[in-house]
Amino acid sequence: MLRELIWSTLFIACSPASQNVPKTTVVSDQNLVNTETPAEKSKDSLKNLALPRLMPGEEQIHHFAYDLVYSEPHEQAKWVAYELTLAETNSLYERNDRFLPDPSVKTGSATDADYAGYNYDRGHLAPAADMSWSDVAMKESFFYSNMSPQVAGFNRGIWKRLESQVRTWAILDSSVYIATGPILKENLYGIGPNKVSVPTHYYKVVMEYSGNKKKGLGFVMPNAGSSLPLQTYAVSIDSVERLTGIDFFAQLPDKDEQEVESKVCLNCWSWGVVKTRASGTGKTSESVQCKGITKSGSRCKRLTLSSNGFCFQHGGN
Repeated sequence: MLRELIWSTLFIACSPASQNVPKTTVVSDQNLVNTETPAEKSKDSLKNLALPRLMPGEEQIHHFAYDLVYSEPHEQAKWVAYELTLAETNSLYERNDRFLPDPSVKTGSATDADYAGYNYDRGHLAPAADMSWSDVAMKESFFYSNMSPQVAGFNRGIWKRLESQVRTWAILDSSVYIATGPILKENLYGIGPNKVSVPTHYYKVVMEYSGNKKKGLGFVMPNAGSSLPLQTYAVSIDSVERLTGIDFFAQLPDKDEQEVESKVCLNCWSWGVVKTRASGTGKTSESVQCKGITKSGSRCKRLTLSSNGFCFQHGGN
């Protein structure tokens, strides 16, 4: 019912998922370690697969680890897009909480003054935790172009849970492509001198695309706290496109785009959170992801306590 209510409120018809909501197995007490070290990305190295199609008059802004299109009328990004890899889930740098205007926004982005005195969090679109593999990426994640006014219960609750879930998918699937942002429309309430729009809803679309693995999933969530399962808010990427007017994953071949964006396959995704540990901390984890490679060429998804990092099937000791 809630999924239908969300879409009816937004004047969009959306077909609910046909699958039953899978039971979520939370493994948040089990830390996952990466032995890979991510190569430093250049500004221009973001794979095109993550990027939505540019509309006439839009300018794509490149940052070290993510790209965005900025909406000047709303003083925030229309979308933020990036790839998140298994190696990049290693946390190497702590968040600094130094919020800064984005120097790449020619018209000027929001500032501290816009949020001062208002009861809204400066909510990340591309989360800081996804950028903790690089000092530059972490600092740029605090640009105001990557912020949006979010209700505290939303930002620190279900939105954070969704961010953690997406990081787990990057771990288990080796790489995911992400586009995320606010649902912007006319007559939104504005805060601060620049009248930063306060969105009523946010979206996130996620895709795995490697070899024979092709799947995608969208989410639309109201800017409010919720204790409901993430699956409650799952929709097709096509539905998010109709709602936002954004053409996601536009570089895909038409056949693959249809396959990835038209389905709501909840059972195609693992529902549970695996936390990484910070490299170099010396902390031991209760379990790690097996370093073995399966017959299909992907990394084994089992967790193991073996000191050599392999599960029983791959020669764990």
